[in-house]
Amino acid sequence: MRIHVDAHLCTGHGMCAAMAPAVYELDDVGFCAVDDADVAPGDYDAAQKGVTACPEQAITLEGD
Repeated sequence: MRIHVDAHLCTGHGMCAAMAPAVYELDDVGFCAVDDADVAPGDYDAAQKGVTACPEQAITLEGD
């Protein structure tokens, strides 16, 4: 499973990192800095929490 973040939709709310700090990181100005990254099998649930928390729906999970 891979994380994809649409940088054009992300507005820097930081909810992904607040809900799943082990999966999502923010850059220096508060935007999601994780894109096209593999998700470890043990982090699938946390990755999904970040997707659900994003108010802009900028994050998708792709793959198994």
